[in-house]
Amino acid sequence: MTSFTYDGLPGRVVFGAGVARTRLRGEIDHLRAERILLIGSGREGVLGAKLCAPFADRVIATFTDVRPHVPIEVAERARAAAAHADLVVSVGGGSTTGTAKAVALTTGLPILAVPTTYAGSEVTPVWGMTERGRKTTGTDRRVLPGTVIYDPELTLSLPVDLSVASGSNAMAHCVEAFWAPRRSPVSNAVAEAGIRHLFTSLPAVHAAPRNLAARGDLLLGAYLAGSAFAVAGSGLHHKICHVLGGRFDLPHARTHAVVLPYVLAYNLPNAAHAADRIGTALSRPDPVAALRELSEKLDMPTGLGELGLTRAHVDAVVDDILAIAPADNPTPVTSAGLRALLRAAWSGSDPSRHIT
Repeated sequence: MTSFTYDGLPGRVVFGAGVARTRLRGEIDHLRAERILLIGSGREGVLGAKLCAPFADRVIATFTDVRPHVPIEVAERARAAAAHADLVVSVGGGSTTGTAKAVALTTGLPILAVPTTYAGSEVTPVWGMTERGRKTTGTDRRVLPGTVIYDPELTLSLPVDLSVASGSNAMAHCVEAFWAPRRSPVSNAVAEAGIRHLFTSLPAVHAAPRNLAARGDLLLGAYLAGSAFAVAGSGLHHKICHVLGGRFDLPHARTHAVVLPYVLAYNLPNAAHAADRIGTALSRPDPVAALRELSEKLDMPTGLGELGLTRAHVDAVVDDILAIAPADNPTPVTSAGLRALLRAAWSGSDPSRHIT
């Protein structure tokens, strides 16, 4: 029998079409909150104001200056806005949730998250902030939202390209969970279920963006992905993406989607169990090929060069990534191996041919 430790994370999940409209006020009443800081920008900010309209007198401040990778100066302004609040309500994607987490990290305020993308960060205790081009991440249960309201209706207006990018990011959470430092049979089971939901729902949403059932299945997959990642932790894939994102301000979800098959190809020769489980979930014996074919079907970029990264940028971050690479990565991370991985990911070449 396998011995393992599984730290189940506390949290309340409310899931279903229309629940943001019908359940938000009740969930806030359940938390006995009277002074709300609402965080949301652009379309999500408007949506948040609409959802909170029936109890607008409780919203004492609204913060809209959300930025990807949560620059430290943005975090500080959000914390200032939370001075008299007793609850943070975040309505939006991963950057919005990340801003709420930055507030909770120093204030201890509880978070009620209403995700509108498939980021999954709303069920993790992981925070991240960027200062002077360097992204720092950490784990602290104070930043874990206590309540999450998942409403697939809120994702219907998310453009299809952003939807599939965000869902592909969730796929990266699932795959990485198989070799993350706190992996267990429980997190493996959750990750495998997440891959199945994502693999079938991503093409369905891409083909019919207004398909509410497919949106719901994709949102469920994202929740499972975030749940697996939350307890298993992060590995080489996330280290690479955090360095690239923080240094060059690359689009978060697309960066994860591009890098994923290359890290998978790098690790699979020394991760037979993970290869079997991932392949089973994808219904393919070759999971790297399956993910590449999925990206092509979703019209996703296949190389970091398409995101604006240059070859010089790739070589410039090798040492930074090497310094934080996990010591227990299935395939030992060497300078040469990492450089080959990054160059292949930059060019978009076949991962199976260039990462061995």
